[in-house]
Amino acid sequence: MHDIRLIRDDPAAFDAALAKRGVAPQSASLVTLDEQRRATIADSQTAQTRRNELSKAIGQAKAQKDEARAQALMAEVASLKEALPTLEADEARLSSELGDLLAAIPNLPAADVPEGGGEDDNALVHTRGTPATFAFAAREHDAIGPALGLDFETGAAMSGARFTLVRGPAARLQRALGQFMLDHVAEEGFEQVSPPLLVRDEAVFGTGQLPKFAEDLFRTTDGRWLIPTAEVSLTNIVREQILSEAELPIRFTALTPCFRSEAGAAGRDTRGYIRQHQFDKVEMVSIVTPDMSEAEHERMTACAEGVLDALQLPFRRMLLCTGDMGFTAARTYDLEVWLPGQARYREISSVSTCTDFQARRMNARYRPEGEKGTRFVHTLNGSALAVGRTLVAVLENYQQEDGSVAVPAVLQPYLGGLTLLEPTR
Repeated sequence: MHDIRLIRDDPAAFDAALAKRGVAPQSASLVTLDEQRRATIADSQTAQTRRNELSKAIGQAKAQKDEARAQALMAEVASLKEALPTLEADEARLSSELGDLLAAIPNLPAADVPEGGGEDDNALVHTRGTPATFAFAAREHDAIGPALGLDFETGAAMSGARFTLVRGPAARLQRALGQFMLDHVAEEGFEQVSPPLLVRDEAVFGTGQLPKFAEDLFRTTDGRWLIPTAEVSLTNIVREQILSEAELPIRFTALTPCFRSEAGAAGRDTRGYIRQHQFDKVEMVSIVTPDMSEAEHERMTACAEGVLDALQLPFRRMLLCTGDMGFTAARTYDLEVWLPGQARYREISSVSTCTDFQARRMNARYRPEGEKGTRFVHTLNGSALAVGRTLVAVLENYQQEDGSVAVPAVLQPYLGGLTLLEPTR
């Protein structure tokens, strides 16, 4: 959510920042609506003040036995009483309209975010690790996985497209990956949380999925939403709170199922385990003061990279351009892992700083030391990592010619010392 006062103060700068994201100018309509709202508020306050003045004047007129004046004043009071509900209704309507318009506008990009229309315009930050070479033709995960327990057919028969039944060695590997990631992030100072998977409207509004992206979510019959990411639950922990500066930074992590309808990704990655309606992910969320957010973004990204380093998976970090960033992000790093079966890098993590954009929607604030007033916190989120996509990366990078898959050394303790996943089907 944006601060209308900042838009009023510099509408040209606001529109210029939106233009970098390919969004048409918005300031003129916003400022006009805000002027109407403020004028209505002023008229209402003037009417209230006048009514209070008239009440005193009526008392004085009656004390002086000036009935004619008292009656005239009472008639004016009656007129104001009729006008005030209309003014209050107009104020509520204009405030709602302004709020709806502001809620539909994406966050402004940070100054260092490259302009561009899509993923081809993202900037490479660095590459780490060397892609493995194989003495045989590397296969994709959907060719390797079925013998290890990735059952695409049964999952689809049970639940429809983009659902997979995971069993046997693949299920063990998936659980090991999730637990390892959670332990790794916790060691970096993130508090482990087991959050609700069902949330109310205000929670998904606060993190920016509503109202614009409702079609990408699943809703239950009682009106709750299945979380598309634990970012929703974790960030909303500080909703409508005033924190002390001494409490910050606050860092949360959770390993949860995530649910996405993928309405905006129709036709993409329909085969295999890359894009699912239900998947597990380890999420990181940080709540910080504004002066901490730049360093925290780097810290969180490095934490996610540490998972890939430990798994010895080649990857690269990309700085997303304005046209490829999410709605709430001011800056996003994507980590893309090398998949030898596809012979290309694929996204496995996004880490974003949202500045105070989400905090305004949630009314999450802190009180700086020595100050009476409050400020909005900054929020950041990122995955460390998407578990299913990491499973895909392990299958492809550690595949053996006979169909087995070597277990990365860091995961072996989580699998009882197992060093090799062997086909069971």
